[in-house]
Amino acid sequence: MLNRIKNLVDMYFDDLPYSENAVKARSAIENALIEKFDELREGKTDEQAFDALVQGYGKLCDMAALAGYDADESESLRATDDVKRFGATKKDIRKQRGKIYGIALLGVGASVELFWFVYALINAPIQSVFVLLIAAGLGVGAFFLLRSFVRRERACVSEKYDRRSFEYLRDLADMYVKRRLNGTIIACIAVGAFLVYFTVIMLFGHSKPAEASELLLSNMLWLEFPIFILIKNRLCFDMIQRRIKTADKRRFYKHFIGVTCFSAGYWVIVATLVGTLRNRLGYPFNVFMIAGAIFAVFYAVYVFVWRKRVTVKNIAVNRRRVAVVTTAAVVGVGFFAMQRDTWYTQTYINSVAAVEHAAHDISYDDDSGVYTITSATDDFKILHLTDIHLGGSLFSYRKDLKALTAVYAEIEYSKPDLVIVTGDLCFPLGIMSLSFNNSAPIGQFAAFMRNIGIPWAFTYGNHDTESMASASQDDMNEIFKTLSFKTSGTLLYPYIQPPVTGRNNQLIELRRADGSLNTALFLIDSNAYTGNGINDYDYIHDDQVEWYKQNVERLNAREARTVDSMAFFHIPLQEYRTAYELYVAGSDEVKYFFGRNDEKMINKVCCSDYPSKLFDTMVELNSTKAVFCGHDHYNNMSLEYRGIRLTYGMSIDYLAMPGIEGDMAQRGAELITIHDDGSFDLEQIPLDTIVSG
Repeated sequence: MLNRIKNLVDMYFDDLPYSENAVKARSAIENALIEKFDELREGKTDEQAFDALVQGYGKLCDMAALAGYDADESESLRATDDVKRFGATKKDIRKQRGKIYGIALLGVGASVELFWFVYALINAPIQSVFVLLIAAGLGVGAFFLLRSFVRRERACVSEKYDRRSFEYLRDLADMYVKRRLNGTIIACIAVGAFLVYFTVIMLFGHSKPAEASELLLSNMLWLEFPIFILIKNRLCFDMIQRRIKTADKRRFYKHFIGVTCFSAGYWVIVATLVGTLRNRLGYPFNVFMIAGAIFAVFYAVYVFVWRKRVTVKNIAVNRRRVAVVTTAAVVGVGFFAMQRDTWYTQTYINSVAAVEHAAHDISYDDDSGVYTITSATDDFKILHLTDIHLGGSLFSYRKDLKALTAVYAEIEYSKPDLVIVTGDLCFPLGIMSLSFNNSAPIGQFAAFMRNIGIPWAFTYGNHDTESMASASQDDMNEIFKTLSFKTSGTLLYPYIQPPVTGRNNQLIELRRADGSLNTALFLIDSNAYTGNGINDYDYIHDDQVEWYKQNVERLNAREARTVDSMAFFHIPLQEYRTAYELYVAGSDEVKYFFGRNDEKMINKVCCSDYPSKLFDTMVELNSTKAVFCGHDHYNNMSLEYRGIRLTYGMSIDYLAMPGIEGDMAQRGAELITIHDDGSFDLEQIPLDTIVSG
């Protein structure tokens, strides 16, 4: 019967304008009718008592009189002359919500600038004045917005709303009940992740307080975002509750405190476990992934079982919003996961045995950045590898393993004195490998070569530092330097670079036992893209050509003769295309040695559309007798044109091109044997001739 009485009251009040007075009157009338019903029940059945209640108080004015309201007060509940319509209500809410966003943004910004002010006051007093001015400006802006917001909120307490406005506000109230609970959970997760990152990684990795403080401030976004969410949701929640009283605040705050305590406690426990066991965990991030999955289950149970006690519509499905949020979450998580370092091939790398080879003396000049190899044998063997394309992800693990196994087979078979990789060691493009990470594959290959024990050198390809890759060009340069000769004893990567275009341009001098120069090895960066479009490949620039020319002339002067040299880079020169077209035409201007050009993805020869002066300079100087490149995975032809041997390297790639995993004819390497008199022999080593499958 109590529900029938409540429904009776609802029937009248649902058509009345919503106001705070109406809410109070509704509650008072409902209580008065219940008391009257209890009186009427004496000597009657419940049905008889309810019928008597309806007959005596079936009109709103009679109900109001029973609750102590006079006729004027009763009539005022029906008045519609000062009712706020839906359009005005919606406009008002939008304006106030805009102010809330501004208050939250400016407030958080001012707080962060105050932190920076304290830091600058200690480390850069002059700069601290500017930081303080910025903080003050943001704070003043937040203050004026807050004052305007509060003035409007004070005026809205006694407002009436029509039915459509009420339903709109009720839906918003429901939304902000949910957002406050969800925002609290997001804040707990973000703050927990930040604290783990800072304490476990930063505090244990940096002994200087100044460095730790700077890193803390540099990563304040982890705290700024959840604080912004908390402020924004709190103000929006209060704004709606000030207009309509739909939420039981006491019950809501019980949920709010419970969710906060559980979330904070849960992530503190997870963070503590990660911090305690950090030295035993191979992949700490995986612990957070598992903990996050378990937490998601807990929260799902809460949403479907308990949250409905503080909402009118517990689950309101907005398909467009769900699609946008889900897409954003998948993209965000996927992008983050695709940039992570993963070391799935490490077990194989650790099992690789050293390959027997001749021992040569290697030295490095800290001033010039030049490595010198003094050969202990008459013949010096260089194995040319290209386009290995390591993905570095779980998705590419099987193909990465095949690529490393193929490289090992080539090295074990040829037993070279030096390995030169002409680019595209990794493939951080996102497609095929589902990875944007380029630092882990480099580290893996460096560890692989360190275990083999044979010196190696590297020149960049177009894929090694893709724009979406986790490590930038500068990052990769630093990574290579940390892995280079002084650390590994195998990687011949220069610690300084010449002041010319490119990511790595270096000279390696191969000398005889008596110290005389046998052959100069130039590793030149053919760069990546021009930035003018997809596959608009860059070229070897004029300042690089000038650097090459100056070094050849310097060596010629020092040796008192024209020195022999070879050049290695990734993207073929335009002369590769010219020589191939002459070969197809049957011209005697070129001399064929071996190989085929079977490239089929774009062009037969995928060179840059921009001409480089390098080839003409090589012809002019008459020093470089052989050039080696990669890039075109199905091309492995070797032609001589204008006195220079132009050779494509056989690729290793199992990953980057569709269907290439099953193709074998193009896969392999080249063995360059440089004799004591500077002459050389060149031999292809197809992989299918030394391994099966």
